[in-house]
Amino acid sequence: MVVLVTGANGQLGQALQFLSGKHPDVDFVFCGSTELDITDIAHCKAIFDKFQPDFCINAAAYTAVDKAESEPEKAHAINATGAENLARVCKMHHTILLHVSTDFVFDGEKTTPYTEEDTPNPTGIYGQTKWEGEKAIAAVWEKHFIIRTSWVYSQFGNNFMKTMLRLASERDVLSVVSDQIGTPTHAVDLAETLMAIIAFCHVEPVEASCFGIYHFSNEGQCSWYDFAQKIFEVNNVSIAVNPIPTTSYPTPAKRPKYSVLDKSKIKEVFGLNIQKWEEALQPFPSVT
Repeated sequence: MVVLVTGANGQLGQALQFLSGKHPDVDFVFCGSTELDITDIAHCKAIFDKFQPDFCINAAAYTAVDKAESEPEKAHAINATGAENLARVCKMHHTILLHVSTDFVFDGEKTTPYTEEDTPNPTGIYGQTKWEGEKAIAAVWEKHFIIRTSWVYSQFGNNFMKTMLRLASERDVLSVVSDQIGTPTHAVDLAETLMAIIAFCHVEPVEASCFGIYHFSNEGQCSWYDFAQKIFEVNNVSIAVNPIPTTSYPTPAKRPKYSVLDKSKIKEVFGLNIQKWEEALQPFPSVT
């Protein structure tokens, strides 16, 4: 079984590489943007012709939420056109596509967890281009899984946890937004979930009804302030943290006020047990 992973040098891509040793029956092909430019359909075709993957995990994305507001073309090329290109070559090769999307497709106006049936209404370029990617995939190739996730962090790449720990080493006091509510997702847990979906598909033929959109994050909910406090607690970091409202920390892109995802569907279909976000948050390991 061949699994091709795009965005291999990003946070999720590195988490998948970290897990690859646990799957000796899988031939992984890890492609960074230099090995596979998903915005180039000809490049996509060449790579798929070479490796003939059974599954493709699209972990490549333009994720600079604020920068996307001033680079809409670049965000669209990667998040929408790139996703569509992969769907097209997956269809040519009968490759099952696992595409990672985001809670930013929602406007954050709900006060109860978002289900897969809720209508997206993104408020910024990043969320808009990710939703366009979802729609393009659905229109091109039915054998897809779109997994929306939120607040991804890990020992890999750039993320909120690493930023907090870095800032704590430089400052005596930090101010963190306390009125945006969501759920942290450990990238390794997300990677394990993607591999569980692949294993599910590999064991038995997948009914058409199984394909489609799923939500995944760790369980529970918190604010960024709560998340920061817990990060410092588990890493034995002593620092004063002040809660502040979103209005005190303006950003080019609007953030959802509430973006907790309902995981009922993914747990039921694939039999997953999802750990709470507090349990997933472990002391920060040193990674070279």
